[in-house]
Amino acid sequence: MTQATVPRPATVPAVVPRVPFGGGVLREFVRNRRGGVTVATVLVLVLIGVAAPVLAPYGPLDMHIGDRFAPPSAQYWLGTDEFGRDIFSRLIYGARVSLLAGLVAVVAATIVGVPLGLLAGYYGGPLDALIMRIIDFMLAVPGIILAMVIVAVLGPNAVNAMIAVAIIGIPVKARLLRASTLAEKSRDYVEAARCLGATDARVMFRTILPNTLTPIVVQIALSASGAVLLESSLSFLGLGTQPPAPSWGTLLNTGRAYMFNSPWYGFFPGLLITVLVLSLNNIADMVRDLLDPASRGRRTAR
Repeated sequence: MTQATVPRPATVPAVVPRVPFGGGVLREFVRNRRGGVTVATVLVLVLIGVAAPVLAPYGPLDMHIGDRFAPPSAQYWLGTDEFGRDIFSRLIYGARVSLLAGLVAVVAATIVGVPLGLLAGYYGGPLDALIMRIIDFMLAVPGIILAMVIVAVLGPNAVNAMIAVAIIGIPVKARLLRASTLAEKSRDYVEAARCLGATDARVMFRTILPNTLTPIVVQIALSASGAVLLESSLSFLGLGTQPPAPSWGTLLNTGRAYMFNSPWYGFFPGLLITVLVLSLNNIADMVRDLLDPASRGRRTAR
């Protein structure tokens, strides 16, 4: 007599708990030491930029001709530049430009890119083809080249540099929302909303959009560091903030010419750009891990 084989029970994969959006994510950041240090670093830089008139010992344009290229000292903490201006004070005021550029560019790109992605994914057809061809063209051109062309057309200054950085960020967000909308619009809850008489605008912005927030929040966090770096690059190339106004990119560019005589001139703005970009990247990684259970599970398995 053949003995019946009892099938082995299937292995149940471990369930990775989803962190609640909003306050739950903030609590996870506070509990995580790396996240706390990173968020604290960004907050300190933000507070320095906001309180620049109070914290800066000198005005950003105050010249001390007798102290040109003075090394770091008790009087000038980070030394002086070719006009005797205090580098520490100029760095503090320059933080405003870099942080504001990142914030404005990301918010503007999100405000424009999210509706474009929703419209393309929801309606499809000729509208989708038109929007996506424009997006494809923008993605085909390297970001820094497209930003340089935009600033060259509009004119080199800080505001136009922010506009260029914002335009560069639109395609990625539009494509992301289009993909999420295509996945969500055929779900049962969307069909139920249509059956209840909801308008297309209500279905898109009140039904579909809230269910696509996770990838958008992660993308916003990721693009913040790219926006800061791109604005600094434009200022470094002379297409962003124009002298004598201080910004980290212009300070880095000017300090490059004096790197052998005054190595501290270009070192400190480069250091601040690096710290800010790495901190924003770290925050983006942690936001992705907290909001994406699969990603957290893979990282835990390692």
